[in-house]
Amino acid sequence: MTADTRRRDYALLLVLATLWGSSYLFQRVSVPEIPPLTLVAGRVTGGAALLFAVMLVQGVRFPRGRIWGALVVQSFLNASAAWVLLAWGLRHVESALATVLNSTSPLWVFVFTMIAAGGRGARPAHLAGTLAGLSGVVLIVGPAALQGLGNQVLGQLACVAGAMIYALAAIWGRRFAGLHPLAVATGTMLCASVTLWPAALTFEQPWTLTPSARALGAWSVLAFFCTGLALLIYFHLLERIGSLGVASQAYLRQAVGVGLGILVLGERPGPMVFAGVALAVLGVILVNRPVKVPLPTATRP
Repeated sequence: MTADTRRRDYALLLVLATLWGSSYLFQRVSVPEIPPLTLVAGRVTGGAALLFAVMLVQGVRFPRGRIWGALVVQSFLNASAAWVLLAWGLRHVESALATVLNSTSPLWVFVFTMIAAGGRGARPAHLAGTLAGLSGVVLIVGPAALQGLGNQVLGQLACVAGAMIYALAAIWGRRFAGLHPLAVATGTMLCASVTLWPAALTFEQPWTLTPSARALGAWSVLAFFCTGLALLIYFHLLERIGSLGVASQAYLRQAVGVGLGILVLGERPGPMVFAGVALAVLGVILVNRPVKVPLPTATRP
């Protein structure tokens, strides 16, 4: 790999972190006017449309047979449940805070995998990372919880729950190792579209909504850029620099999400939140150190 190629790859990594980090901002802008089920249904549909077009150009085919049942489960974990929880949480939580809480998914991948493996392969650094990451989450959520369990705390817990579901999606996704990743991503988005739109039409009646041009614009950017384009870059980089390299965007994504929340929306996280951010980032870094038991990586917002 030449120096120029390496620079291009890392520039794309920065673009990927920016796209996924900014997704919290665009959801925060959209969700007050577009309810969660409808928001996520439109997001996965736009992403699926772009990915399917690329599949046609590249001649990639969908898998056949029972694997579609597994894709339905993957779509529930990786898109429907996780993204709807995040969208609901963003109705009550600032985007900067949601970025941090929702970006702890690699931490939960490690926790769940170590539970399944009975702790085999873990090192002191991994244990320290787990404790640091969980402590960061407690610092962020804990002070508000002392004031009574309101919508803000429930929103924070929804963001954390979304990260935990991402982790389960990463573990479940190991069964797709032999399939073309573009077909898996497109199939996942299509399955999510098929299941989310009936729910949105039933419970939210999107035809009655009158969102502003600002909300619709943010929704479109979220669907086509933060979902479709981001997944294309993700799979390109997966082949170029590997899963651990791509996983590093999780650290950049937190900085992008927090920074945009402060600069664009005027959010002002308190000192306890910044302490929690530092611990959460440290925890994610430590649990991503090499481990004897193979660990999947959850990197998608």
